[in-house]
Order: sequence, then structure tokens, then C-alpha cells
Amino acid sequence: MASVPSLASSVNQRVADALASALPDAGASDPLLRRSDRADFQANGILALAKKAKANPRELATTVVEGIPTGDLIKEIEVSGPGFLNITITDRAIVETLAARAADDRLGVPLAAKPGTTVIDYAQPNVAKEMHVGHLRSAVIGAAMVEILEFTGETVIRRHHIGDWGTQFGMLIQYLLEHPHELDHKAEGDAEVSGEEAMSNLNRLYKASRVLFDSDEEFKTRARARVVDLQAGEPETLALWQRFVDESKIYFYSVFNKLDMDIQDPDVVGESGYNDMLVETCRLLEESGVAVRSNGALCVFFEDVKGPDGNPTPLIVQKSDGGFGYAATDLSAIRDRVGDLKASTLLYVVDARQSLHFKMVFETARRAGWLNEDTKAVQLAFGTVLGKDGKPFKTREGETVRLVDLLDEAVERATAVVREKAEKVGLTEAEIVENGQYVGIGAVKYADLSTSAARDYKFDLDQMVSLNGDTSVYLQYAYARIRSILRKAGERAPLAHPELELAPAERALGLHLDGFGELIEEAAAEYAPHKVAAYLYQLSSLFSTFYEQCPVIKPEPELAVGENRLFLADLTAATLAKGMSLLGIRTPEKL
Repeated sequence: MASVPSLASSVNQRVADALASALPDAGASDPLLRRSDRADFQANGILALAKKAKANPRELATTVVEGIPTGDLIKEIEVSGPGFLNITITDRAIVETLAARAADDRLGVPLAAKPGTTVIDYAQPNVAKEMHVGHLRSAVIGAAMVEILEFTGETVIRRHHIGDWGTQFGMLIQYLLEHPHELDHKAEGDAEVSGEEAMSNLNRLYKASRVLFDSDEEFKTRARARVVDLQAGEPETLALWQRFVDESKIYFYSVFNKLDMDIQDPDVVGESGYNDMLVETCRLLEESGVAVRSNGALCVFFEDVKGPDGNPTPLIVQKSDGGFGYAATDLSAIRDRVGDLKASTLLYVVDARQSLHFKMVFETARRAGWLNEDTKAVQLAFGTVLGKDGKPFKTREGETVRLVDLLDEAVERATAVVREKAEKVGLTEAEIVENGQYVGIGAVKYADLSTSAARDYKFDLDQMVSLNGDTSVYLQYAYARIRSILRKAGERAPLAHPELELAPAERALGLHLDGFGELIEEAAAEYAPHKVAAYLYQLSSLFSTFYEQCPVIKPEPELAVGENRLFLADLTAATLAKGMSLLGIRTPEKL
């Protein structure tokens, strides 16, 4: 089915046509339409146009109003103040437009006019290291953007740029060669190792190897020689390195599974995936003059990037000892994603503290011609997860909080909340456990996604699993409540009745429902999942007001009125479910 034009876009077109008729020499004009508390919409564009045309704005507004037909879409228009237009929509238009949305499995949300291919770089844990709270935001924000962009018709390629290369692997591999049974974690016939067990083994190995590396100079020398073997591709060394990667993946996938996120093996392309490109990347940069040698290192300089001493701070692509830094890998990844994957957009969901690095990497790629007008790179920078005290989230011992511990506690708290109401709605023990998972993980995701990515936010589990306020639990309960209402309606079915006059709460809910398509377009264009969260919270609040003021089942309204209200409830539930799914949050039918 074709997308359904929103009421706002239809009204905007009518006002724009009338403006063009009133000022034929002005060309296409933007009416600057927006929602208003004085009417359904207000158009503010006439003031600027009148000034440009040296016309009286109120007189121009009056002329424009005379050229706008009313009765079908627009109920009435009045000129307000110096030349604003206050516009009220007909009740029939609201219900007919919503009926068209309800009949479409996309809820009338349009596909992008010119979809492209976006590579999203997100959820980037490090091999042989535990995931901590700092890994949460990249995973959650990135996964939401994957869903939102795919829903608009964009081709999305996921990339998990895991840290799987570097000097620490020399230390780990050498230790394992000398202590070959350290990763023997199951006997033949035992069940598959769990993610927790895999990371426990890796953690133990890492700590033991670090102690030896720091205390034994001979081991340190052997470990450094092992790095050379790794970089040279020595078979035994590579085989052990691969074992570390495989063990870590078992763990990564177990954490992502807790987060209710789907991570596929082909999407995991770590730093090592670009090793074969590094030499050529450096050669291309040096030959083109984009990078120059400075004290033996290959560097790219920028006029506007200076260190504390006032001297330019370069992007070091290759170190003076011949080793490659992060920049070489990131630039090679850009070449791969643009050249081989044919990306039109590269979206990096990365900590804001890396903004300078990526600014220099993107500019280097632009100078080299790998990024251009047809291919852009964007950093979706995110802030820090804070504790209740407003400081970076740490344990009482001052250590970084393990992500699995945090998720387990969220599920435990949420399960307790679900259990309190379980008897009332008739949940089985299995449903309590399942809903506890959905509510707990949803709470963690929503707390992150309801905050603008660039801002820091406080991690407060008490608030996250609260039934009141701007939380996913509030939205999940709103959805489950509507599903309960629809079940209790019995033989009465949701049915749109455009002939009815709408109550104020029905109109407010209907107009908000109609804005879903434009909201998704905006969130996709701006990489702003928090706008989806804000829309859904307002939708739930408007439904609550509607349900209080407009009886749906009890007291039983007249048949057509009841069917129309059930229709509004049903479309609200569908919109909540779709919006929450785009954020990666489940909506249980009973809660």
C-alpha cells in the first residue's frame, strides 16, 4: 500500500498553493506549519513572505485564507495577530486519515524517496575483555538506528568493529603457549561452554599473563617477540589468536542475547579484518600528499587541531617504528566500506570522547577522495553513563560496572514489579519470568534511548522500572492495558466512523497518531532515536487522558461511538508496538 499523506502535509500543501497564488512571483514558499495549542495547526510563514514582498502581512494572510477551500480537510481558518493562520481540521478528515493508516501494515509511514546504503559501526567490544557499562550505549543506540533506518527503506549493513588486534595479544598468546591448559574449560561430552564461563577463563588468563609480563623481563621479551610472529602470520600464533577471538565471541553473543539484540557472525569485522589494507592505505595517503613523514612517522596535519603547546596535533597513521595506529585501521575500514560495500553513508556510533579522532579521520578520508558529495561519514557521538551521584558509573570499589551484572539486576528488579501485578492479570510463572526479561531489558534500553545521545544520563534502576513517569514500563503497561481493553470489548470490534463528532481528547490522540510517519522520517534523518521515545511517551499520556475522558467499554457508549473509540485504541496499540520495536523493546500482551 502507498504511504498515507499526513494531515500536516496535506494542510501544508493547501496553504502553500494559496501562497503561490497570492504571490505568484515569490516562487515556492514554506508556510512554516506547526502544531498549535490555539488550533490544530498554525502557519507562521506569511510574516517573512510579506516582509520580502513589502506587503502588509495581515492583508496577505486574509488573501491567502480566501484562496484555501474548506469543508473536507480544513474546517476553519482564522487570521491571528500580525498574520498567523490558525487552522482547524475536520473530524472526518482525522478519522479517514487514521483509517487509511490502520489499513496499512506500515501504518502509513512512507519509505525514503531516495534510499541509500548505510554502514553502521556500533557495539564494539574488545577481545579477551569483559563488556562494561561503557559498552551499553553504542550497542543500544546503534541497534535502534539499524531498525529505524531499515524501516524507512535504507539498506543497512551492520559492522561490529571489535578490538581483536594489538600488542596485548603477544602477552596472552605467549602465556597460553607456556600454560597450554589454561583455556581447557570442559571435558569431552560436557555441555557447551557458557558466555560467562568463556569470559571467566579469559579474565583469569589475562590477569595471570599481565602479572608475569610485569614481573618477568624474560617473559616480556618473549611476549614482544610473539607480537612480531602474530603480525607476520605465523600459523601456531594465529591459531591461538583465533582461539581468543572465538572464546570472546561466545561471551559477546551471550551479552548481546541478554540485551535482546541479534548479532550475526558476518557482521563482526574487527581491527584484524583490515590488516591486509594497511600498507596500501599508507602508500595512497603518502603518494597523494595527504600524509607526510614527520620524525619518521606518517602524519596528517590540520590547521584547526592544536595541542596545549599551540602546535598542530597530527593524526598519526603509521608510527616511526613502522607500527600502525587506530587511524590506519579506521581509514582502511572507510576504504572497504565505500569501495567494496558501496556505502553512501558511514554512521559511527562512538563515544563523544573520540570525536576529535573521528573528525581528523573523516577529514583525511575526504582529502584522499574516499569521502565526497556522494558518500558521507557521520559520528553519532554519545555521552557517558553516570551513577545517581552524577559521576561516571562505578562499583563501590571504584571499578567499572560489568554489563552482565547491570542487566541481571535490571531483570531481577523488573521481575519483582511484574510479579506484584501478576495475579491480577492472570500471569503464569513462565509469563512472569519472560515479562520480567522484557521489562528489565526494555527499561535499560529506554533510559538510554529517551535521552539525546549526545547527553550524559544517570543510570537509576529504581526510576527505570517505575510504573510512573517517562519509562519503558509505563509504555509497556499502556500497550498491555489497551490489549486488555480490546479483549474485554467482546463482540464489539474496532471500526472507524468518520461521520462522528470527536471529543477534544479523541482529536488530540488522533492528531498525534497521524504524526507517526513524519516522526520516523525525522528520527531517521537526524539519527535521533530519542525522538521516537519522546513521541511514544506522549502517545501513552494522550491515550491515558482519552481513556479517562471517553468511555470505551464502561459505561458502554452508543455502538458507533464505542466502535470508533476501540478503533482509536487499536491504532494506538499498533503504533506503540511498532515504535517500541524500532527501539528494540518488546511489548507483552499481558502485564
